[in-house]
Amino acid sequence: MSLRLAYGTNGLAYHRLDDALALIADTGYDGIALTLDHHHLDPFAPDAAAQTARLARRLHELELAVVIETGARFLLDPRRKHEPTLVSAEGRELRLDFYDRAIAIAAELGAEAVSFWSGVAPAGTSHEIAWQRLVEGCAKVVERADDRGVMLGIEPEPGMLVQRLGEYEQLVAALGDPPRLGLTLDLGHCLVVDESIVESIHRAGPRLVNVHVEDMRREAHDHLDFGEGELDFPPALAALRDVGYEGLVGVELSRHSHAADTVVPRAIRFLRDAERAEAAVR
Repeated sequence: MSLRLAYGTNGLAYHRLDDALALIADTGYDGIALTLDHHHLDPFAPDAAAQTARLARRLHELELAVVIETGARFLLDPRRKHEPTLVSAEGRELRLDFYDRAIAIAAELGAEAVSFWSGVAPAGTSHEIAWQRLVEGCAKVVERADDRGVMLGIEPEPGMLVQRLGEYEQLVAALGDPPRLGLTLDLGHCLVVDESIVESIHRAGPRLVNVHVEDMRREAHDHLDFGEGELDFPPALAALRDVGYEGLVGVELSRHSHAADTVVPRAIRFLRDAERAEAAVR
């Protein structure tokens, strides 16, 4: 059975959201990874509820599944990328408010997960203080997700407080192993932090609720078009099937919006070819 492929709307920044959905559906994807942002369903907009209702109808019409992504670069602070975070010295309540809105939107859309990350510890902040902020913040996010019946997926991100699978496992343990705190695994990130993709997938197992995919090289955290990096796709995709992963595998090429008309169809062809290549040698 083929994996369920999705495309991230952060790679369609120059498209209206409805046009992006149509392109993704017409190209054969099973879903979308929706990054909440000022131009694609702004959760702080006065009409956010009406936008969400319209989107729910459109996703149903196009038979697209959805996960919610919260990695918008300048939504919360127009002058500081990705700030504030759960580990920032100030502004953590704004990040929590954002996550609360994302969880509410996810509940209305029937999203499979809300994906988020830990953030970068501020300069001069000890690991102990940053970790305490993260645990306290995540506990509140989990509580809000529990209230609405929404699954969460925290994503290890190179350079952030949680950047490896082991740190995700430590966080889960610190929070008492909450069932709604799953894992978002970016396959390219495994290369950057020097962890085996196949071993990570098998180790994560049932914790996997969301997967990101792109090409990448070991020495740099750059999301590359397929075929431009070092990621060995057939065994990685095979590992996802081996562990029984049933969630979305979302293409994340946020720096390729200028070429989305060609990248969107080329990406799905590449991934389906990789699946067939793996199946042929089994």
